[in-house]
Amino acid sequence: MPFVRIAPIFGSVMVVFAFTMSVPWLVAQSLDDGTTSLWAVSAVLSAAAGAFVWCFGRRRVGPEPDLQSRDGVLLVVLAWTVLPALAALPLWLFYRQHGGHLGWVGAYFETVSAMTTTGATVLTGLDALPASVNLWRALLQWLGGMGILVLAVAVLPMLGVGGQLFRAESTGPIKDMRLTPRIAGTAKGLWSVYAGLSLACVLAYRWGGMSWLDAWIHMFTTMSLGGMSSHDASFAYFASPRLEWIATLFMLLASGSFALYFAALVKRSPGRIWRDLEWRGTMSLMLGSVLLVAWLLWQRAVVPDPVEALRLAAFNVVSVASTTGYASTDYLQWPVFAPIWMLMLSGMATSAGSTGAGIKMIRLLILLKLAHRELARIVHPRVVNPVTLGGRALDASVVYSVLAFMLVYGGTVAVLTLVLLLTDLPFDTALSAVVACVNNLGPGLGEVGPAGNFAGLTEPQLAVCTLAMVMGRLEMLSLLVVLTPGYWRK
Repeated sequence: MPFVRIAPIFGSVMVVFAFTMSVPWLVAQSLDDGTTSLWAVSAVLSAAAGAFVWCFGRRRVGPEPDLQSRDGVLLVVLAWTVLPALAALPLWLFYRQHGGHLGWVGAYFETVSAMTTTGATVLTGLDALPASVNLWRALLQWLGGMGILVLAVAVLPMLGVGGQLFRAESTGPIKDMRLTPRIAGTAKGLWSVYAGLSLACVLAYRWGGMSWLDAWIHMFTTMSLGGMSSHDASFAYFASPRLEWIATLFMLLASGSFALYFAALVKRSPGRIWRDLEWRGTMSLMLGSVLLVAWLLWQRAVVPDPVEALRLAAFNVVSVASTTGYASTDYLQWPVFAPIWMLMLSGMATSAGSTGAGIKMIRLLILLKLAHRELARIVHPRVVNPVTLGGRALDASVVYSVLAFMLVYGGTVAVLTLVLLLTDLPFDTALSAVVACVNNLGPGLGEVGPAGNFAGLTEPQLAVCTLAMVMGRLEMLSLLVVLTPGYWRK
């Protein structure tokens, strides 16, 4: 059985994950916010569960299990479904202790949202929450940003099988490029870039006027493109143009491929970033959309000052397009084109290898190239015109995988929207909630827009949205293949 083979590895991941609870525990201790025991109990229970899974696997497969390539897929799926359950434990205990409204489904939704870097929330009164709870939600987003398994590959020597795991976790259609000879080296390289930009971000936020606690929390959720905040008003709480421009810059950087940044660093060639077709497409689409929305706000006299219109458009468009989900204003009050276009951007305006989700720019470029080729074939039926990207012809399997992904993506959005409509959710709320969750964006339209959240949804509706978030983070196919009977056959 695949689970038995990966049990020792996954048990180790669970134990490592339990130790991350020491961060909010230390904050709770230092600030005496009354939650210290919650973190201790949750960490002990999570570590005990991990140790049990590790022992279960070791007894059956020994210290060196005979792993297959498909085992990496199951390990990824378990990471994005089981680890949020462990992360939800302290939230659930906190609200039970304080008589809150949060049930287990809501707590699990919250932590899945955090670890998939979606940023949707069912919590209100964020300003009054203990600092350790807000920090935990943000830290989960930062860990989820580059993938729990990439971190595990870097720090657990036993994961010498990391090749399969990294390919399963890596996003985008082109997954086999190795930046260093060993997968652990690749993981460490990606994390070094991620950590370096994160350090720059937290220092910039502090320089911009945030407290140290807010700077760390919002750095976690900016670099992960997650968007959770410690304030109900999100970024509008700070009312600071300087902080908004800082956030815009780092959201743009995080929308690019960290693999590309690492390659440019290793090769000492910053110019290769600009030469990358996907990076140029991502930045061009975002910046062009900023100018378009800014012009619309100014032309319709929604924001009479053109400089102010540019600032509002830059922050909110980049936030939504990058799947971060911060808001400095209720952009649903803008001309209807703007929020609809921004929601559409969230599916295609980030690079493969970034901390964003959705279709990704690389797939969009391949689809455009494919459409161009088919138009050329209509005019010249005998022409030999392969689909190329960056001057290289793409293998047919890559093109087919993109088409399969798009079919599953569209089917997932349609089916889950229909399921939500069965629960009598309004159409705009149902469709935008699914799109926002599948794209790991967070805010949608209607009830789940930037001025609201997911707190008004019922538990069955939250369960549907939770499934959408996991499917979006795992890019559909990784989750669906585990559900097929053929996967479990020997």
